[in-house]
Amino acid sequence: MSKIIGNSLPNMPWQEKPEGYKMPVWRYTNNPIIQRDAIPSSNSIFNSAVIPFKDGYAGVFRCDSKSVSMDIFAGFSKDGLNWNINETPITFLGDEEVIKREYRYDPRVCFIEDRYYITWCNGYHGPTIGVAYTFDFETFYQVENAFLPYNRNGVLFPRKINGKYAMLSRPSDTSHTPFGDIFYSQSDDMEYWGHHRHVMTTCKGDESAWQSTKVGPGPVPIETDEGWLLIYHGVITTCNGFVYRMGCAILDKDQPWKVKYRSKNYILAPYEYYECVGDVPNVVFPCATLTDADTGRIAIYYGCADTVTGLAFTTVDELVKYTKENTF
Repeated sequence: MSKIIGNSLPNMPWQEKPEGYKMPVWRYTNNPIIQRDAIPSSNSIFNSAVIPFKDGYAGVFRCDSKSVSMDIFAGFSKDGLNWNINETPITFLGDEEVIKREYRYDPRVCFIEDRYYITWCNGYHGPTIGVAYTFDFETFYQVENAFLPYNRNGVLFPRKINGKYAMLSRPSDTSHTPFGDIFYSQSDDMEYWGHHRHVMTTCKGDESAWQSTKVGPGPVPIETDEGWLLIYHGVITTCNGFVYRMGCAILDKDQPWKVKYRSKNYILAPYEYYECVGDVPNVVFPCATLTDADTGRIAIYYGCADTVTGLAFTTVDELVKYTKENTF
């Protein structure tokens, strides 16, 4: 049996796998858990990140406004299902030049050592990776942008690797990028990033066409006894535009740019109405997981059709087995 290396989380959201269900990831029956208008100003709430905090959970949420401006908001929950999201966006403290805002979207949250780090797509003369930290989800300190434009999907590892902070990202362009590979970078101080390594690219032809246009990292990688379990998104260009699905890979524990296994088949695709119909149809976009090391349970928070937030479940055994059996 595969094992998660981490903490126990016995009260995390959970539903058992439906009898007879064949796929390795299954949806929460009461999806979506966050509606598009959960705060008065919002047009949509999706592609957001949650994490255990005190006796419940905290999160950073992408809330696009009714003028369709993009910003990120803090929120709290006792059970990981019912959320109270602040009605005003996060105000960051930091260097006057760094905290300038063009837009902020698609956050991730990662606890490292003694604080919670937030990464997001930050508008600074084009998209780059914003980085900030907080101790209480009330006061947020923004540090330097990790990279030059253009970049998206900055995802930190939950501990130092070989004594260095580590991050995955997907270099991009200024528009709705029709390409994208995943890269690994490291830093001594969470400010200067280098030692860039290529992790994975797209799949051409019909070998695994669902991820033929671009791939990008999803939630914070999960440490297991098999290596780093990475849930990622893959995109295909169809006659109806982009379609986003989820995949899974296992990365080497000490050299995470080396892919040990990678799923040829997707683990979740936009099948349900709320995943197929919205501001951007046919999108499932994972941004966060909750894990329980004792049971191996994993809860996946994901954006649905760029409109609402959904929840799905799996286990470390399900994902590792599926990825190994369908690797290429």
